[in-house]
Amino acid sequence: MKNDQKQSCLALAREVLAIEAAAITRLASRLDDSFSAAVELILACEGRVVVSGMGKSGHIGNKIAATLASTGTPAFFMHPAEAAHGDLGMLTERDILLALSNSGESDELLALLPALKRKGVPIIALTGRPQSTLATEASIHLDAGVEKEACPLGLAPTASTTAALALGDALAVALLDARDFKPEDFALSHPGGSLGRKLLVHISDLMHGGDALPRVISGSSLKDALLEMTRKGLGMTAVCANDGQLLGIFTDGDLRRTLDKTLDLAGLCIDDVMARQPRTIESHRLATEAANEMEHHKINGLLVTDRAGNLVGALNMHDLLKAGVV
Repeated sequence: MKNDQKQSCLALAREVLAIEAAAITRLASRLDDSFSAAVELILACEGRVVVSGMGKSGHIGNKIAATLASTGTPAFFMHPAEAAHGDLGMLTERDILLALSNSGESDELLALLPALKRKGVPIIALTGRPQSTLATEASIHLDAGVEKEACPLGLAPTASTTAALALGDALAVALLDARDFKPEDFALSHPGGSLGRKLLVHISDLMHGGDALPRVISGSSLKDALLEMTRKGLGMTAVCANDGQLLGIFTDGDLRRTLDKTLDLAGLCIDDVMARQPRTIESHRLATEAANEMEHHKINGLLVTDRAGNLVGALNMHDLLKAGVV
């Protein structure tokens, strides 16, 4: 590409972004009670928000439905052409239809109006023409009109789809706020994502407990402690009194420090080389909190206790990495 072509390309791209940014700015200034009414209607809905639209409006509607569903408002997308051939049965009188059409005259959507009216399904229309058929027949109209498209030919939906998407996001966020939707709620809709793992995985889900918990009794030899560490494979072992009280911990790092002092390990008792008052974390806390503790104190493992302080498990950084928490 020649230099003049590059400059022309960049100039056009900047113009597109400026047109679409201006469209959203004007959209914000036009928001009125219709938007609040739409939020109130959806909040009172006992069913789901069914989003529909043809062509590019359908693609935008699909994304709006996904955003609503992931932020506390049950929603799904219904293709209007398929709806006319049976999928309309997915709607009940408890649902709301959010219909997208820039012109407000999409034949496929207008064909559904009689059946929707008979079912008593409220309609929120999101169009670019307040006087259109869809807008006037709807229970509530949201005006997403733009002065012009960013397409130089004025044909391809560009600024209009951006405005519709932004208005859909505004609707979803307003509903999120009204429902007092929290990060924990968001995580429940995203269990496979990093946020879900950080907010849903607890230490009790990852820790090694029962027979997998490395532990030796006070008075044991260092040799027995090393054998226990080898069997359990966590790079550490807890040291407990006969009654189960946690007394200390011995780790791979403690072994290296012991070897720095002496190579004769045969006669050593675990009580002589263990670290007393080990760092612990309670099993009900989030796994990310364990990661923060390990990082802050520059350690690779933690012993886990219950709320009463009883030793119930152990975990190391490898467990957190394997779970995708860090």
